[in-house]
Amino acid sequence: MELQRRDYHVERPLLTQGQLEDLGHWGPVPKTYQWRAWFRCSRARAHALLLHYVPVLGWLPRYPVRDWLLGDLLSGLSVAIMQLPQGLAYALLAGLPPMFGLYSSFYPVFVYFLFGTSRHISVGTFAVMSVMVGGVTETLTADEAFVQGLNATVDDARVQVAYTLSFLVGLFQVGLGLVHFGFVVTYLSEPLVRSYTTAASVQVLVSQLKYVFGIKLTTHSGPLSVIYTVLEVCSKLPLTVPGTVVTALVAGVVLVMVKLLNEKLKRHLPLPIPGELLTLIGATGISFALVPSGRWVPPKTELFAKLVGNAFAIAVVGFAIAISLGKIFALRHGYRVDSNQELVALGLSNLIGSFFQCFPVSCSMSRSLVQESTGGNTQVAGAVSSLFILLIIVKLGELFRDLPKAVLAAVIIVNLKGMMKQFSDICSLWKANRVDLLIWLVTFVATILLNLDIGLAVSIVFSLLLVVIRMQLPHYSVLGQVPDTDIYRDVAEYSGAKEVPGVKIFRSSATIYFANAELYSDSLKQKCGVDVDHLISQKKKRIKKQEMKMKRMKKKAKKTQKQATSSKISSVSVNVNTSSEDIKSNDVEEGPAKPRKDVGVHTCCMRKGSEIPRGSWGLGLPMVLNVRTSSLPTGPVVSQLEAGHFFDDSITKQNLFVSVHDAVTFALHNRKPGSKSPVLVSCL
Repeated sequence: MELQRRDYHVERPLLTQGQLEDLGHWGPVPKTYQWRAWFRCSRARAHALLLHYVPVLGWLPRYPVRDWLLGDLLSGLSVAIMQLPQGLAYALLAGLPPMFGLYSSFYPVFVYFLFGTSRHISVGTFAVMSVMVGGVTETLTADEAFVQGLNATVDDARVQVAYTLSFLVGLFQVGLGLVHFGFVVTYLSEPLVRSYTTAASVQVLVSQLKYVFGIKLTTHSGPLSVIYTVLEVCSKLPLTVPGTVVTALVAGVVLVMVKLLNEKLKRHLPLPIPGELLTLIGATGISFALVPSGRWVPPKTELFAKLVGNAFAIAVVGFAIAISLGKIFALRHGYRVDSNQELVALGLSNLIGSFFQCFPVSCSMSRSLVQESTGGNTQVAGAVSSLFILLIIVKLGELFRDLPKAVLAAVIIVNLKGMMKQFSDICSLWKANRVDLLIWLVTFVATILLNLDIGLAVSIVFSLLLVVIRMQLPHYSVLGQVPDTDIYRDVAEYSGAKEVPGVKIFRSSATIYFANAELYSDSLKQKCGVDVDHLISQKKKRIKKQEMKMKRMKKKAKKTQKQATSSKISSVSVNVNTSSEDIKSNDVEEGPAKPRKDVGVHTCCMRKGSEIPRGSWGLGLPMVLNVRTSSLPTGPVVSQLEAGHFFDDSITKQNLFVSVHDAVTFALHNRKPGSKSPVLVSCL
């Protein structure tokens, strides 16, 4: 059905910025000092802070038991069935004994239940986090002197490194959350995060090859370590243990078949078939009893200096993954996730978990999807899954002491399927946004070649560099009027838009500031024939001549203050329709630059510096300032102009107009009759 054409008419006076402020009774917004509220102490404020930092006290008393409890119980059980084998397998990925994966699947999960704000993400062991931890543990414990310094075995040394790393990660996250630094995740774009996790999955796959083939490899660290590992695996393939390969292949095939079966029967099954758990139980024999230590183990402070850099990288990556998934589910179900509180909750999960020998955790995409799809409504599902894991630790821990590493490797590789699918982003980004595709490719290559920590730093720097480049290269255009409307569009894009005779309308898609002022000036000259540098030079010369003239007049009129005042006023008057011909008539010296003589000028050029330069508007012809949401680096445009002492007696808010049409109308009605030089309207 076609839209009916409806004509509408708007009648209002032509408005400048000053007139609009008078009409709307504009006034400065009163300043509020947020820091004053921090020092106020009252019962209501204490209660609000308690509910803010311990959200469970707010939502649990209002929990609808009849409506949500059954769904949360089934969801928690489903997640626990996945959490158990993944926790065991991801501990192997972190270079730790399997049981420590179960510890990391209980303590942090229960802590998040108390402090988290997302109702659907599943906190616990995650492949990307585990491989980052494994890179640190294996690198440090490869040094015999380091292990001897801890007076421990290699396995014990790795455990000490892991839980100390978890302590530092939690410390960073809690600290960043308390200072409201949650916005840092906005600099990790979706292509960057997806590419980073894809590259990490490739590193995970490579790290498991030694268990699949049953071979021993030299520990490689630093840039190109993945390449060296692949080359060493290829060189040692003749030493492959056939039984290990068969075990891994059988386990992998079983897991894939069960996953395919779950996808086909998911509408008919109340719970997914626990293929991973059944595979592990079937491949594991009864072993010696293994009971969790239950000891409160403090972190190794002597390791802080060696782990602080890796801890910060892991903290940022873990938070980025958690908040990205949290916001997706929050948007889908209509609630809000507090990014700063999520930092605190995730940090406390890692911080408290470190005292129980847990390694750093985040949230899992696959488990979060299962938690949502099986009816999970709140964090109660996470609490249920953690309690189920606790039961396994206490009663059935002995079953998981001597797990076949080939089976655990198969579990890890099969669970990489979701992240491996992200390679399809290359095709979709090629069609949608090639700049984002460039971020994706650079992140992937940097992470593969330079390892996870350096790769993350390189990808963030590259992403920020592209942001700067985009700001430096805005779209400049000349606007024309769409016939019979007050709408103005780019004449290069709209063939029906025609330039208004006598007026040149120049628009920049970005606000002018010191970094792009030169580009603005060059584009203005290229598209409209206005040489800003020449005009500013001419204006300076004219002002200098006027000042000299004023001094001569002052000398002749020292006796009369009235004559001196009159001389001062006349000396700074500016003709609104001054053109290049008028400049010549006023005895302004000619410069080397040759601007087009058929274009009248009114320019806005910002030189390099922190303030807006006063008097750089050219020669005072009308222009438009489109004050939408566009802003200079430190605030709204008009406020910044005022703060920079831009306005004076010759340049006022009467030179600024509230719309393009107002400026064009003013320009057409105030041109000199018969003038051939168009007026330039500059849109910011």
